[in-house]
Formats: sequence, C-alpha cells, structure tokens
Amino acid sequence: MKVLFEDNHLLIVNKPAGILSQGDNTGDKSIINIAKEYIKVKYKKPGDVFLGLAHRLDRPVSGAIILCRTSKSLTRVTELFKERAVTKIYHAVVMDRPQLHSERVVSYIKKDTRKNKAIVSKKPFEGAKKAILSYQQIGDASGYALLEVTLETGRTHQIRAQLSSIKLPILGDLKYRPQTPLEDKSIALHCHSMEFIHPVKKEPLRVTAAYPNKPWWQRFQ
Repeated sequence: MKVLFEDNHLLIVNKPAGILSQGDNTGDKSIINIAKEYIKVKYKKPGDVFLGLAHRLDRPVSGAIILCRTSKSLTRVTELFKERAVTKIYHAVVMDRPQLHSERVVSYIKKDTRKNKAIVSKKPFEGAKKAILSYQQIGDASGYALLEVTLETGRTHQIRAQLSSIKLPILGDLKYRPQTPLEDKSIALHCHSMEFIHPVKKEPLRVTAAYPNKPWWQRFQ
C-alpha cells in the first residue's frame, strides 16, 4: 500500500489489485484493514482506529482510493461523490484498438445481482440507469491500446461493461470477455488520478497513482 496523501482528515492510498476495498464474507484482508494497521503503528494509537470509506474500487482494480480519518471528513467526501464533485481519471488497457481516437459512450446499465454483473444496452430498458463515459486513446503497444477514461455517472462495473459493449474489453476481465486470465488475476483497469476540494481545508487536492509493476502496464510507461 503506497500512501499518496495523508493528513488528519484523509488518507489516500494506491490500492493494489486483488485487495478488497472493504471486508466481505470471504474474510480476506481489505485496504481498510491494512490502512488501519498502518495508522495504528505509525501513530502508536491504542484501541480501534476510525477509517471510513466513501467510494470503492472493485477487487481486481488498482489505483487511488480515499479513506477518511474522521466522521466529519467521511460525511463531506461522501457528499462530494454524490454531487459528482470528484474528478476520477481511469486508465485501461484494452484488447483491441478503438476505431475512434476518442468517444463519448452513452448506455443503459442494470445490475444482475445473481451473476454480480452489469447488463448493458444502447437503449433504455426496465430497471436500467443511464451510464455515460468518455475515453481517449493515449497509448498503443504490442497490439493493445491504453485508454484514459472519465466517468460522468457511477454505475456498477460501468467502465468494464461499457467498454466491453463497444468491443473494447479490458485485458484480464474474464467477467466481460472470455480470455486467458492475467497471472495475478487482476484486470488492467487503474484509477490513475483524482481531483477534488479538500473537505475540511477547502483547498484543491490532486493525487496521481503510479501503475502497478506488471508487464501489461509497464509497456506503456
């Protein structure tokens, strides 16, 4: 876990792929568990450590994630996400080159809870919500393309499902494209940067998370 920003209110870290954002019924360690231990040791804190999570990254996804060290900052950061006041930029390695260098993609998405998968359509359908993202190709190597993706909405598996629906599946994402899994079972999707106004200090804050040290990312360094 690499710390990207830290003060009395926030702890922003670069989450490794394969680590849960928050604990689930598997009992596996989450980034919350790891960060709490970090704070406990660094500041010699007795007892429980408070850390709140205002947003999540899927387990196989890496990159920047905000942890809140106080209930006040958690409430305010949660509100920033609700107001779409946090700019998140993702980078994705996709298996095919896009026909368009850049594109704004509008789809309709519904979560299939039984399969834990998003159903995507170009047209509205019952229970679906509008999903919008924009991408720009920023790299090309070994037959793969690197895309920079900006979200206008936040839906379940939105980037994964929408890119797959336009024939740009993410490398390693077996859920949305049958393929050989990556050696660490991750997918090539990374929350590269985030920008927002600090919830307490009211100052602009921007963090950038380095790519994982894996061949499918390093070819684009």
